[in-house]
Amino acid sequence: MLKSAYIHIPFCKSKCHYCSFVSFPILERKGAYLSALKKQILAEYKGESLQTLYFGGGTPSLLTIKEIEQFLGLLNLEDDAEITLELNPESVNAEFFQRLAQTRVNRLSIGSQSFDDEILRRIGRRHKTSDVLRVVEEARAAGFENLSLDFIYGLPGQSLESFISDLEQAANFGVEHISLYGLKIDEGCFFALHPPENIADEDLQAQMYLAAIETLQKYGFEHYEISNFARDGKFSRHNTSYWKNQEYYGFGLAAHGYVNGVRYSNPANLDEYLEKPLRKEFSQALSLQEKLEEEIFLGLRLTKGINVENINNKFGIDFETKYEKVLSKYMLTGHLINKNGFYRLSDAGILVSNVILSDFIE
Repeated sequence: MLKSAYIHIPFCKSKCHYCSFVSFPILERKGAYLSALKKQILAEYKGESLQTLYFGGGTPSLLTIKEIEQFLGLLNLEDDAEITLELNPESVNAEFFQRLAQTRVNRLSIGSQSFDDEILRRIGRRHKTSDVLRVVEEARAAGFENLSLDFIYGLPGQSLESFISDLEQAANFGVEHISLYGLKIDEGCFFALHPPENIADEDLQAQMYLAAIETLQKYGFEHYEISNFARDGKFSRHNTSYWKNQEYYGFGLAAHGYVNGVRYSNPANLDEYLEKPLRKEFSQALSLQEKLEEEIFLGLRLTKGINVENINNKFGIDFETKYEKVLSKYMLTGHLINKNGFYRLSDAGILVSNVILSDFIE
């Protein structure tokens, strides 16, 4: 039974220089897109009672309150469902939050990225640090009690000290959740065509990441997933469902889903999606071995790690026998830790996780 859904809103006021996501500043096409999106949801959603819903983007806060309510009304959401809306600070104001609080949205993910205004300018962000503080205050005043801030490390001109200062400021804001992402310049973004100067190399990014773990733990955050930290158990329930390899709906342009053992992605071309929102760009039924490998990859993203008993029961294997060589290799180097029936990556193991995970592929 599916318990989660993701809805992609691909519109932005402008494209950030590091962004390679499927998003674009053509708001005049929003109406046609929302019509196609509604058509997909009505055709594919089977009425399950959902525990989590996530509006991602793009900039979902460019939707009007009425539009948000319309999509919430298409889905059967449990009384205590976690409903997250991503937002950019410059796109919202106090009135927006007051009205949003009257809907069922109860978690906000705020794209702050940095608290250095010069760095924000260099990476093409439209907001300033003061906007983030304003948004946090306005959201609190409206009654929102579950706020997350996003940050990127390795940005042009960013030092280890300035990054840690950003995290200390964020912690002092009292937010419940922080997500961290290392700068990655992918094909299709502005920085790929116009490489920025003075960005962190791999060694400095690694130092930033390890320092972030230490800093946020001092401020009472639990490091519960490779990129995510939470206070008071306020884990992202939606994203945790991904890492637990649970199935979910993916609605909208370029959205990915996992339904009835099939991974799929919707068209990434806007014209194609508007014409045929039910078409799948990619669809693959996973074999048992592929499902096992996904279980391992996703489970090792969680700092709690893989529960050996659960994976043995789910797949009818002896995990420690099947992967004896891989487990022994990385436990010997200190990259894997075995504790209380769980295998997890050490902090050093997280830094080379791609190499470790590749060894689990048959």
